Amino acid sequence: MPAPQKDGPRANRDIRGVREVQLIDETGQNRGVVPFFDALQMAEEVGLDLVEIAPNSVPPVCKFLDYGRFRFLEQKKQNEARKRQKTVEVKEIKLRPGIDKHDYDVKMKAMHRFFEEGDKVKVTLRFRGREMAHQDLGLKLLERVKSETIDLAKVESEPMLEGRQMIMILAPR
Repeated sequence: MPAPQKDGPRANRDIRGVREVQLIDETGQNRGVVPFFDALQMAEEVGLDLVEIAPNSVPPVCKFLDYGRFRFLEQKKQNEARKRQKTVEVKEIKLRPGIDKHDYDVKMKAMHRFFEEGDKVKVTLRFRGREMAHQDLGLKLLERVKSETIDLAKVESEPMLEGRQMIMILAPR
Protein backbone atom coordinates (compact mmCIF):
# COMPACT_ATOMS: atom_id res chain seq x y z
CA MET A 1 0.00 0.00 0.00
CA PRO A 2 1.54 3.36 -1.03
CA ALA A 3 2.27 5.99 1.61
CA PRO A 4 -0.30 8.82 1.74
CA GLN A 5 0.67 11.99 -0.13
CA LYS A 6 1.49 14.99 2.05
CA ASP A 7 0.19 18.38 1.06
CA GLY A 8 2.73 21.06 0.30
CA PRO A 9 6.31 20.74 -0.92
CA ARG A 10 8.47 17.73 -0.13
CA ALA A 11 11.36 18.16 2.30
CA ASN A 12 14.54 16.28 3.25
CA ARG A 13 14.11 12.48 2.87
CA ASP A 14 10.61 12.85 1.36
CA ILE A 15 12.32 13.95 -1.87
CA ARG A 16 12.67 10.64 -3.71
CA GLY A 17 13.75 9.53 -7.16
CA VAL A 18 16.13 12.44 -7.65
CA ARG A 19 19.89 12.15 -8.16
CA GLU A 20 20.75 15.83 -8.60
CA VAL A 21 19.11 19.08 -7.52
CA GLN A 22 19.53 22.73 -8.44
CA LEU A 23 20.54 24.12 -5.04
CA ILE A 24 19.84 27.55 -3.56
CA ASP A 25 21.42 28.20 -0.16
CA GLU A 26 19.98 30.07 2.85
CA THR A 27 21.23 33.46 1.57
CA GLY A 28 19.53 32.98 -1.81
CA GLN A 29 22.73 32.24 -3.74
CA ASN A 30 22.50 29.69 -6.53
CA ARG A 31 24.98 26.86 -5.85
CA GLY A 32 24.28 25.12 -9.18
CA VAL A 33 23.56 21.44 -9.75
CA VAL A 34 24.57 19.33 -6.73
CA PRO A 35 24.10 15.60 -6.01
CA PHE A 36 21.00 15.10 -3.81
CA PHE A 37 22.74 13.44 -0.86
CA ASP A 38 25.45 16.14 -0.78
CA ALA A 39 22.73 18.82 -0.72
CA LEU A 40 20.95 16.99 2.11
CA GLN A 41 24.19 16.74 4.09
CA MET A 42 24.92 20.47 3.54
CA ALA A 43 21.43 21.34 4.80
CA GLU A 44 21.95 19.30 7.97
CA GLU A 45 25.30 21.04 8.57
CA VAL A 46 23.63 24.45 8.35
CA GLY A 47 20.78 23.25 10.59
CA LEU A 48 18.03 23.80 8.03
CA ASP A 49 15.79 21.60 5.87
CA LEU A 50 16.20 20.87 2.17
CA VAL A 51 12.86 21.90 0.66
CA GLU A 52 11.80 21.19 -2.93
CA ILE A 53 10.65 24.53 -4.39
CA ALA A 54 10.13 23.66 -8.08
CA PRO A 55 9.57 19.88 -8.39
CA ASN A 56 8.66 19.91 -12.09
CA SER A 57 11.89 21.46 -13.39
CA VAL A 58 14.84 19.30 -14.44
CA PRO A 59 16.73 19.02 -12.14
CA PRO A 60 14.27 20.00 -9.34
CA VAL A 61 15.05 23.25 -7.51
CA CYS A 62 15.69 22.84 -3.77
CA LYS A 63 16.41 25.45 -1.13
CA PHE A 64 17.71 25.55 2.45
CA LEU A 65 14.77 26.64 4.63
CA ASP A 66 13.32 26.22 8.09
CA TYR A 67 10.47 23.95 6.94
CA GLY A 68 8.20 24.64 9.93
CA ARG A 69 8.46 28.40 9.45
CA PHE A 70 8.00 27.99 5.67
CA ARG A 71 4.73 26.03 6.20
CA PHE A 72 3.54 28.61 8.74
CA LEU A 73 4.13 31.51 6.33
CA GLU A 74 2.38 29.66 3.47
CA GLN A 75 -0.62 29.01 5.71
CA LYS A 76 -0.66 32.67 6.73
CA LYS A 77 -0.69 33.75 3.05
CA GLN A 78 -3.61 31.42 2.32
CA ASN A 79 -5.58 32.77 5.28
CA GLU A 80 -5.00 36.36 4.13
CA ALA A 81 -6.17 35.47 0.62
CA ARG A 82 -9.30 33.83 2.07
CA LYS A 83 -10.06 36.98 4.11
CA ARG A 84 -9.80 39.24 1.07
CA GLN A 85 -12.08 36.99 -0.98
CA LYS A 86 -15.65 38.30 -1.29
CA THR A 87 -18.49 35.85 -1.59
CA VAL A 88 -21.25 37.02 -3.91
CA GLU A 89 -24.64 36.71 -2.29
CA VAL A 90 -27.99 36.62 -4.06
CA LYS A 91 -30.43 39.08 -2.50
CA GLU A 92 -34.12 38.78 -3.29
CA ILE A 93 -36.53 41.62 -3.98
CA LYS A 94 -40.21 40.67 -4.07
CA LEU A 95 -42.65 42.72 -6.14
CA ARG A 96 -46.34 42.55 -7.04
CA PRO A 97 -47.84 43.61 -10.39
CA GLY A 98 -49.88 46.45 -8.84
CA ILE A 99 -47.02 47.93 -6.77
CA ASP A 100 -47.41 51.56 -5.73
CA LYS A 101 -44.90 54.22 -6.89
CA HIS A 102 -43.40 54.84 -3.42
CA ASP A 103 -43.07 51.12 -2.66
CA TYR A 104 -41.38 50.65 -6.03
CA ASP A 105 -38.92 53.48 -5.26
CA VAL A 106 -38.05 51.91 -1.88
CA LYS A 107 -37.36 48.55 -3.57
CA MET A 108 -35.22 50.24 -6.25
CA LYS A 109 -33.18 52.03 -3.57
CA ALA A 110 -32.53 48.68 -1.87
CA MET A 111 -31.48 47.16 -5.22
CA HIS A 112 -29.01 50.00 -5.83
CA ARG A 113 -27.50 49.37 -2.39
CA PHE A 114 -27.16 45.63 -3.11
CA PHE A 115 -25.39 46.34 -6.42
CA GLU A 116 -22.97 48.75 -4.73
CA GLU A 117 -22.11 46.01 -2.21
CA GLY A 118 -21.38 43.66 -5.13
CA ASP A 119 -24.31 41.30 -4.62
CA LYS A 120 -26.63 39.78 -7.23
CA VAL A 121 -30.34 40.55 -7.05
CA LYS A 122 -33.15 38.10 -7.76
CA VAL A 123 -36.32 40.03 -8.62
CA THR A 124 -39.40 37.92 -7.90
CA LEU A 125 -42.78 39.11 -9.16
CA ARG A 126 -45.61 37.22 -7.44
CA PHE A 127 -49.02 36.83 -9.07
CA ARG A 128 -52.10 36.16 -6.92
CA GLY A 129 -55.50 34.93 -8.04
CA ARG A 130 -56.75 36.68 -11.17
CA GLU A 131 -53.47 38.58 -11.62
CA MET A 132 -52.27 35.52 -13.60
CA ALA A 133 -54.51 36.73 -16.45
CA HIS A 134 -52.42 39.94 -16.67
CA GLN A 135 -48.89 38.60 -16.98
CA ASP A 136 -48.11 41.37 -19.48
CA LEU A 137 -48.33 43.91 -16.59
CA GLY A 138 -45.74 41.89 -14.68
CA LEU A 139 -43.47 41.68 -17.72
CA LYS A 140 -43.73 45.47 -18.21
CA LEU A 141 -42.77 45.99 -14.55
CA LEU A 142 -39.69 43.76 -14.88
CA GLU A 143 -38.71 45.54 -18.10
CA ARG A 144 -38.98 48.84 -16.20
CA VAL A 145 -36.68 47.46 -13.45
CA LYS A 146 -34.23 46.29 -16.12
CA SER A 147 -34.17 49.69 -17.88
CA GLU A 148 -33.68 51.61 -14.61
CA THR A 149 -30.76 49.43 -13.46
CA ILE A 150 -29.04 49.14 -16.87
CA ASP A 151 -26.12 51.38 -15.79
CA LEU A 152 -25.52 49.46 -12.52
CA ALA A 153 -26.34 45.88 -13.47
CA LYS A 154 -26.51 43.40 -16.30
CA VAL A 155 -29.27 40.84 -16.77
CA GLU A 156 -28.01 37.39 -15.86
CA SER A 157 -31.30 35.62 -16.56
CA GLU A 158 -34.18 37.16 -18.48
CA PRO A 159 -37.67 37.28 -16.92
CA MET A 160 -39.27 33.83 -16.95
CA LEU A 161 -42.47 32.44 -15.51
CA GLU A 162 -42.20 29.72 -12.86
CA GLY A 163 -45.63 28.72 -11.61
CA ARG A 164 -47.29 31.82 -10.14
CA GLN A 165 -44.15 33.96 -10.11
CA MET A 166 -41.93 35.63 -12.67
CA ILE A 167 -38.21 35.68 -11.88
CA MET A 168 -35.30 37.77 -13.22
CA ILE A 169 -31.71 37.76 -11.94
CA LEU A 170 -29.46 40.84 -12.16
CA ALA A 171 -25.72 40.91 -11.49
CA PRO A 172 -23.62 44.03 -10.76
CA ARG A 173 -21.39 45.38 -13.55
